[in-house]
Amino acid sequence: MNSFKQLYLNFLNSLKDEISLYKDPENIWLLSGSISNTPGNLCLHICGNLNHFFGAVIGNTGYIRERDQEFSKRNLSREELFGAIDETKIMIGKIFDDLTQDDFNKIYPINKFGENVTYGFIFSRLVSHLSYHLGQINYHRRLTDL
Repeated sequence: MNSFKQLYLNFLNSLKDEISLYKDPENIWLLSGSISNTPGNLCLHICGNLNHFFGAVIGNTGYIRERDQEFSKRNLSREELFGAIDETKIMIGKIFDDLTQDDFNKIYPINKFGENVTYGFIFSRLVSHLSYHLGQINYHRRLTDL
């Protein structure tokens, strides 16, 4: 379990690094060409996704996801994005600290990713989702923040 926890925390730290590397903070909210989601919105989406599928479903945190707002909010400051990332990191840490090795094989309680998939499958699926969007942000930054 600790390896998954560390993987998520490392990726979330990388997300924070990517946001901080923008020379011009306004570019965090820039749409360019056929890129349909800003890095700011992808950051909010990553945090919303993890808070829903980990926090609300596994940890019973009471988190209520507003997915549309993940993509419609605009012009939050870097510090607000960092706050969302930091809160997500804290939640991820607590969730993994409370899990046991036996939980890895438990059936995930909702069928969003198929019937009877395990927590282990969900952990792998969600970390690949996080990595995918982190790559999009990195590419956007290198493309637009010249």
